[in-house]
Amino acid sequence: MNEQQAIDRAEEIIRQAVDTMSPQPTLERFGPATIGPCIARNDSRSDDRLQATLFYKLTGVPGTEARNLVLQARDAWLKQGYKYNSSNEEDMSGPFPWVSMRTEPDDFWMEGITGVLDRAKGEGLATLKVVSPCFLPPGKSKASGAAPADPAAFEAPSADDPATRRALAHSSRIYDALQVASAPTQPGEGLSTVRDESGASIHHTWSTEPLPEGERAAAVGRAQTFFRSAGWTVRRVPTPEGTPAVVAGHPGDHTVAQVATSTTGAVRVAVTTPANGPASADA
Repeated sequence: MNEQQAIDRAEEIIRQAVDTMSPQPTLERFGPATIGPCIARNDSRSDDRLQATLFYKLTGVPGTEARNLVLQARDAWLKQGYKYNSSNEEDMSGPFPWVSMRTEPDDFWMEGITGVLDRAKGEGLATLKVVSPCFLPPGKSKASGAAPADPAAFEAPSADDPATRRALAHSSRIYDALQVASAPTQPGEGLSTVRDESGASIHHTWSTEPLPEGERAAAVGRAQTFFRSAGWTVRRVPTPEGTPAVVAGHPGDHTVAQVATSTTGAVRVAVTTPANGPASADA
């Protein structure tokens, strides 16, 4: 799979969910750039893989329809033969349902989320997200190849850039929440600027020192507690290994943070924020 194939397939999965919806919403794209570093890497190797991630808000309909739209997305995906990841009856039966699913056999992962606008009135905002499997950038024949990444795709961000400061501020707060020492920067970690046709995002990745299994899970739990207390939208993400992982979205500046345990025994953190996004109140 290449970049265009990944985007086309992700768009197809979105359309499969939306095309038969009633009332028919308007798709409004939001969030970080479509193409970014592969979030599935968990062994500290530098392999330059990428992933496509699409986020769409479903707008142009009353807020009371958000729950209905997410349930319709679930039903449309089920008709395609796609599988549940971790959603359960509690996720789906309340006024603000959430569903996590995957395609087979190509293994795209998607979510339908009902964000809360007015809990008392049952008003929400439906959001759809699709994440592709990892793929190699142009010019790379294998993950460990010597061909350099496209210089137009990855650039070193300026330390004085507001988005860089915002990403580092979020990383710092996550570090405080984990209460675990960080490890020296590994190959493939650090700051980078990711560009595509929609603009640029600042991506910051780092890892903790290796931890026993129980301490890794506890650290991810502390990160989840921090995100919730700070007003982030938080989801626990199922992984093939069954290890803890959390994805959180900042409501003000559209930063996306991921905290997950690694096969190396570390906890890995990735923070991605739009380069031209609004400055958050707490960054």
